[in-house]
Amino acid sequence: MFSGIVEEAAKVVSIERNGGNINLTIQCTFTDELKIDQSVAHNGVCLTVVAVNDDKTYVVTAIQETLDRSNLGQLKPGDLINLERSIMMNGRLDGHIVQGHVDTTAKCVDIEEVDGSKYFKFQYTVDKDLVSKGYVTVEKGSVTVNGVSLTVCDSEKDSFRVAIIPYTFTHTNFCNIKVGDVVNIEFDIIGKYLARLMQH
Repeated sequence: MFSGIVEEAAKVVSIERNGGNINLTIQCTFTDELKIDQSVAHNGVCLTVVAVNDDKTYVVTAIQETLDRSNLGQLKPGDLINLERSIMMNGRLDGHIVQGHVDTTAKCVDIEEVDGSKYFKFQYTVDKDLVSKGYVTVEKGSVTVNGVSLTVCDSEKDSFRVAIIPYTFTHTNFCNIKVGDVVNIEFDIIGKYLARLMQH
């Protein structure tokens, strides 16, 4: 379980394809603290550490289903990827409950600068079946974009906006997101449970 508070925007060092899977080698400042089998969110996708190397890098594997649902398959060496280790249960939950299970991708369709912050608008394909299961945004609700816990504004049927303050812009890969780029979306788990209960 995660909170959506990104620890570091780290560099993708290399990508190796292995059948339908890819192995991502990541370089970050807390590699020495990682252990094999540990869960780390990568652009919001929970992946398991499978190797820790001596050169401050570690390796995770993404399977084909993960690649189909996320933007991890579009990464290139040198790209920045948002990282968060799983939350410790003795601390504050500063973001919201994030599972690390990306639901879909969305495309950045607009970026607007307003009073020192930036508003990013994202648009996604609406699936009626998924909507009935709570895969939606609500005004002032929570959403996870590339692993970042954010508050929704201007929630529409197939789009929403989020406000990115300068700190978040600088310390996550939002600094590299351009119009046309694809991001990972995880909708709020509470909405999914409520939708499920309504079906019963």
